[in-house]
Amino acid sequence: MNITGKAYAMTAFTPIKPWTGWINQLVMRYANTCVAPNEQSDLKKLSFIHFARWVIVPRDTFCRRWEGQRAEPLLYDYLFFESNFNGTWEQYIDAFSDVLPAGLNVIWYWSVRFPGSRPTNPFKKYIIHNQIWTDYFFNATPGATTNDVKAGLHFRKALANFRDAAKTLPPDEFKRAYEAFLASVQHDLGETGAGPQLALIGRRPVRV
Repeated sequence: MNITGKAYAMTAFTPIKPWTGWINQLVMRYANTCVAPNEQSDLKKLSFIHFARWVIVPRDTFCRRWEGQRAEPLLYDYLFFESNFNGTWEQYIDAFSDVLPAGLNVIWYWSVRFPGSRPTNPFKKYIIHNQIWTDYFFNATPGATTNDVKAGLHFRKALANFRDAAKTLPPDEFKRAYEAFLASVQHDLGETGAGPQLALIGRRPVRV
């Protein structure tokens, strides 16, 4: 299944013509060293994304399930895309397309029949057609979103600072310091646990 707790795992293999593989590698390397800082700044705004990665898999490097298995004569290399995120599949694709349309077009440009990241409906159809259903997905914090984890880390640091500062405070000053501490972390005291994603287990994205 693609969902564990509040997180969704997406895997897609899109075919690329072998003669364009080296071009795609150069484009991705250039994007990573020269374009990535700006793109990553925009990507960080999408705080519900845990992870996203693209890798080119040459057609002659696929693993064999057992020794002696015959190699499958594939016609294409493949662009492997993996991502984990909070929220629904539709929300993820919409947000990616809105925030990083140029980056998506650069990376997927060489993929066979890639329609472009905008408008989103053809792009969604393309991803659905090439998406692999995830059979196993481990999530270390299934009851927490990325923002929940960030809030927990901020709270732990603030609590440690308060603990160290409050050790020798007299009662009146301790009370004021404690109230100030609570005010500073009130936005970090959200609720964790199973989210609405659990209701989507077993459902594939709807074709649009």
